Amino acid sequence: MPHCVFCGKYESMIEEVEAENLDDAPDVDFPHQDAAPGHVHPHPSPDTDDNPVLSKTRRVTVEEVEDEDGMSFTNNGQYFEPRTDAGWALHEGETSFEKYRTYQEEEGDDPWSPFEDKEEWDLAHWLVKNLGQMRTEEFLKLPIHMNKLPRGPGWSCKKVTVRGNLEDEKGEMLQEEVELWSQDPVECVKELIGNPAFKEHMAYSPAKAYADHAGQHRVIDEMWTADWWGEKQLANLTVSPPMHAPWLDTASSTIAWLYCSNLSSVLETTVSKCVCRRFPGAVFAANKRGDALNSAMRDPESTKEILHKRKIGQHPPEFEANGLRAVYKPFWADLPHVDIFLAFTPDLLHQLHKGVFKDHLVKWCIDIIGEDEMDARFKAIPNYPGLQHFKKGISSVKQWTGHEHKEMHRVLVVARSILDFSYYAQLHIQTTESLEALQTALTVFHANKDILKELAVREHFNIPKLHQLSHYVQSITLFGAADGFNTELPERLHIDFAKDSYRASNKRDYEEQMALWLQRQEAVFIRSAYLDWLSQQPHSNPHDVDADSDTDSESETPNLPAAEPLQATHVLAKVPTHPHQSVQTIITAHGATEFLPALQSFLLKNLPHNTIVPGLQDRFDLYCQVVIVTPPDLRVSDVPKQRRIRATPEKLPSGRKPGTPAQFDMALIADRPRSSHLHTLEGIFFAEFLSGHFDNSLVSGVRVAQVRAIFTLPHQFGAYSRALAYVEWFTPFKPPDPSSRMRQVSCSTRQLRRNAAVVHVDEIVRPCHLIPRMGQSVDLRLRSGNAYEVANDFYFNEFIDGEMFCACVIK
Repeated sequence: MPHCVFCGKYESMIEEVEAENLDDAPDVDFPHQDAAPGHVHPHPSPDTDDNPVLSKTRRVTVEEVEDEDGMSFTNNGQYFEPRTDAGWALHEGETSFEKYRTYQEEEGDDPWSPFEDKEEWDLAHWLVKNLGQMRTEEFLKLPIHMNKLPRGPGWSCKKVTVRGNLEDEKGEMLQEEVELWSQDPVECVKELIGNPAFKEHMAYSPAKAYADHAGQHRVIDEMWTADWWGEKQLANLTVSPPMHAPWLDTASSTIAWLYCSNLSSVLETTVSKCVCRRFPGAVFAANKRGDALNSAMRDPESTKEILHKRKIGQHPPEFEANGLRAVYKPFWADLPHVDIFLAFTPDLLHQLHKGVFKDHLVKWCIDIIGEDEMDARFKAIPNYPGLQHFKKGISSVKQWTGHEHKEMHRVLVVARSILDFSYYAQLHIQTTESLEALQTALTVFHANKDILKELAVREHFNIPKLHQLSHYVQSITLFGAADGFNTELPERLHIDFAKDSYRASNKRDYEEQMALWLQRQEAVFIRSAYLDWLSQQPHSNPHDVDADSDTDSESETPNLPAAEPLQATHVLAKVPTHPHQSVQTIITAHGATEFLPALQSFLLKNLPHNTIVPGLQDRFDLYCQVVIVTPPDLRVSDVPKQRRIRATPEKLPSGRKPGTPAQFDMALIADRPRSSHLHTLEGIFFAEFLSGHFDNSLVSGVRVAQVRAIFTLPHQFGAYSRALAYVEWFTPFKPPDPSSRMRQVSCSTRQLRRNAAVVHVDEIVRPCHLIPRMGQSVDLRLRSGNAYEVANDFYFNEFIDGEMFCACVIK
């Protein structure tokens, strides 16, 4: 029977808690955390004093200031306590880009050499990225040019003989000779460190980060801000200070660290090497794996000692009690600095999205309400920009991927504690408070899970992936935020670097062609990064590199600065989608039944000198959507977000073209005038509720409304540059549902008619998503296209994306 790979000894059971009493959840303890510094100079910008998420840097050396207590702070609102016992740089040297620039200057080459000019380089770049290897070579004779470009570490091939577990006709074990293609890991590390493009994304010494200048609120994101790196570096420092290394003492240490840190990305977490037991000696049966346990870690040295005793013929009782197997020389036995029991870090894809959520929670829900009812509920989920709609339900889906799992996660708002745990675990920046909330969510689940036994859905909870969740807080505290260990990252690289490279070959002797393809892809990336770096150098000549030179980035979002809170940008099409539309069309096609009264009220308030009363004779330019570009919420993503809000009427079938249903999206509308100073990520109140000025976070100062028309005022009403939107209001947020803690809204009416208004487009904070209250069984009239019209009461979906969860749930 499989056991936990993570722990072997348990100290105590977590005390039972009541679901409704969240304050009784155990606090999160940061192990080995030093006392907070007594004083730190406050940050010059008060907007970011207590806010770790408004901006971020990967390094401690950007505009760093140190006070008398040793605390440093940067210009991003975080405060750092560098480790005084960390290594330091021994000397400086030229990067690979600087060396290549010197070479080009000595040779008199242009930056895009060996290509004739920038246009030829751009063409070569496009061909290598988009065409197969053979066609590219035929068109451009690429071996002549591409092989002259600087490239990364070379590939080598080694023959390896693999012995199987089957015998041949002579009774000997079958064996096969295979090829092992590899790159020198030390050279790869040198290449990464020497690339200036990664300058702001690397750290060379550990430090503790805090959200406040008093050092009371710990912040953990990258590995260098967690505990393991500092502890391991301290353990490997030599006695003599002059012998301190810049980061780890030897190349073997670096290789071991890379292997240990990425072990969970290579190995599936097959839990079969240890058993959970109470500390110090009582053994837990395997059926205790699903209990809420606070576990201590196993010790590799004692485990090796137990294995050695068993090997020489002794029978230590710990061998059976710890669930060990007769593998007397495990592969990790001689690896320096490796604790194999810590190496199985959180895996968001397989443990949360696919594991606990899809394989267990969804199955439990189906067992309770039935497959047909579950399908009907998914069919009735309203549409949302970018949300996958399961129009046939989920029972007919045969091939599941991580994408489908995450899309289900956004709308299956049941078992609130599991959803809370999942979204907290996905944060890119963890704090003391968020880790406490993460632990609280898991504790609440354990306190209420027996309802599944009462419903005859489960007989036990001895689920390895469920047990693994109990180790998330410890792993994050040691190694950093869980997103850095998500196996979704290497699985994506498998597509980019294995499948794509195979498709580019001629399928014969493809291994060598794949290595060559990868080498050329890397050469193109390095040259693109070099040209981008060169264009930013202060002494580069304007004619050397065009300011618009192509890079490897495919992002179409604006290059937004990150030094200060940024405003959201509302973007409309340059030309209206439907120009000169009549009022009757707006009323009938868009369902804007109160358009004229709402517009008249708007004109009286904003254009009091206007004397023209709007009527059916007027015509308006209509837009099908507005795109809101918002700065990144660094807790979730480090790139700006583009969110669409659609107001498109139904399009009837025409010839062979099928029709399309109407799309009138829900949005959060600010209910007070715009403030440019506070108009940041999720609207004009984002900075305020992050700093604690609002008790109800994003839902304070906003209301839900359905956007039915986006238009501009015609000239007869006067010059007015701001775009407008006709919206139909929903009620202010009602108290959360006591069981699900979901906020509720209903359609708002006035004198038995829809409560409507005309608002400025730039007062729309962001799109939002509502889920109809379906009761014991779903109304069969509900469909994705008509849910907002058929239903009257809704839940406000806080799980539609990570930014919404952060804005509404995290205090």
